[in-house]
Formats: sequence, structure tokens, C-alpha cells
Amino acid sequence: MTLTLATFNINGIRARLPNLLAWLEREAPDIACLQELKANDEAFPIEAIREAGYEAVWHGQRAWNGVAILSKGEAPHERRRGLPGGAEDTHSRYLEAEAHGLIVGCLYLPNGNPQPGPKFDYKLAWFDRLNRYAKRLIKSDEPVVLAGDFNVVPTDEDIYNPASWRHDALLQPETRERYRKLLAQGWTDALRACFPEERIYTFWDYFRQHWPRNAGLRIDHLLLSRVLAERMTDAGVDRWVRGESKASDHAPAWVQLREEAGSKPRTATRRTSTRRRTKAR
Repeated sequence: MTLTLATFNINGIRARLPNLLAWLEREAPDIACLQELKANDEAFPIEAIREAGYEAVWHGQRAWNGVAILSKGEAPHERRRGLPGGAEDTHSRYLEAEAHGLIVGCLYLPNGNPQPGPKFDYKLAWFDRLNRYAKRLIKSDEPVVLAGDFNVVPTDEDIYNPASWRHDALLQPETRERYRKLLAQGWTDALRACFPEERIYTFWDYFRQHWPRNAGLRIDHLLLSRVLAERMTDAGVDRWVRGESKASDHAPAWVQLREEAGSKPRTATRRTSTRRRTKAR
């Protein structure tokens, strides 16, 4: 048996609830991390999500940010909301829970534009807080996933044309260096591990026909702790979601993991029986 964990920047959960429900029905991930809810806690559509077979924890914010963790068939147990060291930070950007035997950190890292400026400074400071906390997580030797929209293009191979985005906060040396330091702690970038030499994207903005031209970026990442990296069997991107009507500008990225021996038996999902690895095009 395998377990699938996915991350999806929904870009407005109320506006794109039909898209979310269609994806959950078709792909049936066991755990789904959502970002950019753009809704306060009271507006989170928990009843519709429960009807789809999921329980959830969420950390909303009116009109901006917001993160959630959905778990199929069992309720996730919240461990933390917000990173340490941010007593004055009111942004809803980090949520952590236990689900299906994993510790899941769902994050929406600041965009940082325009740079230079206070928004970029906030991005780097938030990234530093994430790295400090992530070091504690990986030292625990627990099965941990950090999943979400990291708003960083790790290398020039993760973007269709780096020259056209060279001044963007997502590609700045300071941003990329912090991502490299995060990986150096021992985390495995699941998509890059499965596609070491291929261009694979998770984001296509709404301008200049970027989606039809496959002019994309890889900014949504699934980072696995050492014990989970050993259990990885596959990873990919559900590109079809980006092509739907009124789609988010992101597509869900996912990783498939072997379940540990002796874990509670589950009913096989559609993904585990029909999944084919998504190749970059």
C-alpha cells in the first residue's frame, strides 16, 4: 500500500471550491495541503470538504494568505500554527498537523515582491525562521513533510526563461541560498529527486499565454525528512487541474510513499491503482 500527499495553492478556496472538489474526487490524495485560502476561519467550506470524505484543520485570513491540511478518512491533529519567533507576525502562513502517521508542515512562504524593499526583507526573515524551525524537525528523525508554495525557483532549470524573471524576488540569490541551506539540513526535494534532469513546473501565471505555451515555474515543493525519503516511490504534478475552467495559477504537486509495515490498513485510492508519472512537456 502507498500513501499520497499533495500540495495545492488554491488561490481562493471559495472561488475555486468546485475545482478543489473535482481534484479531490479524481485524484483522492490521502493528505492535501492547501495555500492561499483567502478566507477567514469562519468562511472555510468544511462541510463541503467533509462531504468529499476529508477532515481538515485550517488557519485562515480574510482576503490574503491562509493554509489548510486535509486528511482523507481521519481527522488531522493540529500541532502548531505559525512559526516560532513571530509573535508580531499576523500572516497565516504555517500550519502543522499529524495525519496518517506523518508530521505535515503546510506553508505559504512570502512572495517578496517588489524587491528590494520591506516585502523582500520580510520574505527573507520568514525564510530564516522556517530554516531554524526545520532544523529542529529534521533532527527529530520523525517522518516529516514540509509542503507548500515556497515562492522560490531553486535553479534556472526550474523556470521556462530565467532572464525574463531575473529581477523577481523568487529568483534572487538570497532567496535561492536560503532554499539551498534548507535542503542541506537533509531534506529531499521530492519532485527534483524523481525528475533529476527534466523541466517540471507547478505554476503558470495568467499573463502572456503562459499556460498554453507551458511557460512555467517550479515553486511548489514537497520536502521529505530522511526517513520519509527512503519510503518515496513516485512524485509528480496534476497538470490537468491548471487547464480547467477558472483554474488556480498553480497545479497540485504530489508525492507517493510506501506505508510502514504494521500501519492501519486503508482502502486503495484511485491514485494508487491508476497513477502514471507526469512528465514535463
